Formats: sequence, C-alpha cells, structure tokens
Amino acid sequence: MDDNKMVAGKVKKPGKRGRKPAKIDLKAKLERSRQSARECRARKKLRYQYLEELVSSKERAICALREELEMYKQWCSAMDQGKIPSEIKALLTGDDQKLPQGGSSTKTSKNSKNSISSNV
Repeated sequence: MDDNKMVAGKVKKPGKRGRKPAKIDLKAKLERSRQSARECRARKKLRYQYLEELVSSKERAICALREELEMYKQWCSAMDQGKIPSEIKALLTGDDQKLPQGGSSTKTSKNSKNSISSNV
C-alpha cells in the first residue's frame, strides 16, 4: 500500500488520469504550426500598416494645426500694428465666400472696415 494513496476511502493508483492522447501525426502538427505562424505574421503586418497609417494621418493633422497657428499668430501681430487682416474683416462682415481664398473685400465690407478700424 506504499504506492497507492487513500482518498475518501478509495484507493488511488499513481499515474495520469483520463484517456491517453492519440498519436498525433508529426508532419500534420508541424504544418499546422507553420500555418499558424504565417497567419500570425500576416496579422502583425496588417497591424503595423494600420498603425503607420494612423501615425501619418496624425502627423498631417499636426502640420495643418501648426499652419493654422502660424496664421493666427500673423493675424495677431498684424492687429497689434493696427491692421485688420482681410480674412478677419470677411468673418466680421459675414462674407464667408471670401474667407477660404483670403481675397479682397466687397464695398459693403469697406463700410464695415471703417467702423471696425475706428473702434480699434
């Protein structure tokens, strides 16, 4: 009785319990492993492509924001010198069509310019 253990009144024999695993074909196992590795590399490649695209889009957004910030700095320095940029005049007069091009103002906005510049 040295090899056997008593558990809850039953005699246990040493060794593994349950069914023994069936003999797995070694070649099939290696092929499944290779296939799994290929799929893992493909997923990794897709993940890195996604992350690279994400980084490049964020970098483009940062560049656009820096350009916008530089534009606002130029507007502020112009206003500090007593000049009102035409883009701001277009905003104040509600002339949204002139804003994207940064073009010249209309006659109605010239009247507004005088009233704005007199307030500054």
